[in-house]
Amino acid sequence: QVHLVESGGLSVQAGAFLKLSCVASIEVPYPCALAWYLHAPVITRDVVLSISNYKITTHAESVQGRFTVSRDNDKHTFDLQMSLLQTEDTAVYYCTADCRPLVLQTNFIVPSKSYVWGQGTQVTVSS
Repeated sequence: QVHLVESGGLSVQAGAFLKLSCVASIEVPYPCALAWYLHAPVITRDVVLSISNYKITTHAESVQGRFTVSRDNDKHTFDLQMSLLQTEDTAVYYCTADCRPLVLQTNFIVPSKSYVWGQGTQVTVSS
């Protein structure tokens, strides 16, 4: 089973750019879908962006145009690039993999206990 490790979380000022990296212990095979979630105080864990079947989906309207993701299968990495950070982006960010058969995947719309989670990395944005 794949293991995921996130890194790159920092305390930054509003307006800054930050890149989070997720490294997989093994090559994440197709058709595994990947996503970044955030977990902020007083809200549930929400999906931010995902790559499923080679298509990127922005799930959170608040990050539209500011956040994007990229996947490098050769390096086993899945990165989240965050620009124009806002205080509201403060959260623990998690990398997630859904490696169920493609017919069972929902592009992270319907949560599943089968997801593989990293340990999370903290991003703190101050004004």
